[in-house]
Amino acid sequence: MENNNIAVGLDIGTTKIVAMIGRKNDYGKMEILGIGKSKSLGVHRGVVNNITQTIQSIQQAVQDAETSSGMKISDVIVGIAGQHIRSLQHSDYITRTNSDEVIDEEDIDRLCNQVHKLVMLPGEEIIHVLPQDFKVDGQAEVKEPIGMYGGRLEANFHVVVGQVSSIRNIGRCVKSAGLELSGITLEPLASANAVLSQEEKEAGVALIDIGGGTTDLAIFKDGIIRHTAVIPFGGNVITEDIKEGCSIIEKQAELLKIKFGSAWPGENKDNEIVSIPGLRGREPKEITLKNLSKIIHARVVEIVEQVYLEIKNYGHEEQKKKLIAGIVLTGGGSQLRHLKQLTEYITGMDTRVGYPNEHLAGDSDSETTSPMYSTAVGLVMNSLESKERNLQLKRSMGAEDTSQIEESTEANTEVDISEENDRPKDRKRFFDKWAEKFKEFLDNAE
Repeated sequence: MENNNIAVGLDIGTTKIVAMIGRKNDYGKMEILGIGKSKSLGVHRGVVNNITQTIQSIQQAVQDAETSSGMKISDVIVGIAGQHIRSLQHSDYITRTNSDEVIDEEDIDRLCNQVHKLVMLPGEEIIHVLPQDFKVDGQAEVKEPIGMYGGRLEANFHVVVGQVSSIRNIGRCVKSAGLELSGITLEPLASANAVLSQEEKEAGVALIDIGGGTTDLAIFKDGIIRHTAVIPFGGNVITEDIKEGCSIIEKQAELLKIKFGSAWPGENKDNEIVSIPGLRGREPKEITLKNLSKIIHARVVEIVEQVYLEIKNYGHEEQKKKLIAGIVLTGGGSQLRHLKQLTEYITGMDTRVGYPNEHLAGDSDSETTSPMYSTAVGLVMNSLESKERNLQLKRSMGAEDTSQIEESTEANTEVDISEENDRPKDRKRFFDKWAEKFKEFLDNAE
């Protein structure tokens, strides 16, 4: 699919796999052309644990998307989450040989490549290196060092790390499903791209994406990503708790949660009762909604408190790091009734539910603007932006120099949200090199 203004995002989640095809319309907004989803069977807490089932689910989702859009899908950008993701802060510097010349792209590339050489724990690999702010000759808080003079260039980085084997398994599944892997993005970054406005990122905001198996967190301040974390439980553990607590089967527990569930027990009167058909000739069960919401409440409090701990670890309580825009909830789990009020109560921060319509065309179908699709929408946006950058690179370099272009756009896959507005658009990403290596690595593993 060589069409440059069309992109496909593949969100491999614990509960569902979504393939979404989108393109930019004339007004720069995103139109969704087709969407396909399938039940995800081989994924547990964001990590693939059954390759065969995952491949089937991917094929199913892709087929649905192809049918609904009438297009053929060949390459996809994939989101990665899971309990193995962690992030760290790191600062590094380079000394420039010639301080009479201004700092350019290459210096920044050199600096970022140096971070890629960080020694990780065995079995871990760097997924993203996101520069936060730079220092030039000790002058702090430089947002854009390109074009400045200086001998010593240093930067603080936000480094996201994941397990090699998990990343490899995802690549394996996509490849075996007959698709080309055009890039990998951290899921909380994709969701943030779809749901948050630039003002919120400037003011300081925590995005909480409550999925089936994991809850992802991304914190922005001054327009830059500051902290990411993946908490290894989400909506599915709530369903599990209901299943155990009420002794019913999973399907019934899930329906109960969606139809009658609430995160705030005080809302339900004591006499509100739901009757659930018994299994094969057994008596129906009666469950009070108060008990149901008590079970849900206990687990949700645990999830929100874990997230709040991460927000505190980032340093929300310091005046300078305060998140003025509060919390944005998204993902399928954010649709739980009274979750917003409970989150505000526990954290004392303003909270809203985020829908991925921030950059979607006005006539988008209401299903696609559901919080469940935040990650998928974000992935398509990321892919579209990187394709656009490739085009600009080609234009700026002129067609006569095509050999060089091929190299530089080969794997230009990652969109680094933190640089959306204030960086030149044709920056060749540091991530490209990683993606290149990763692709080779996959090909060799065959």
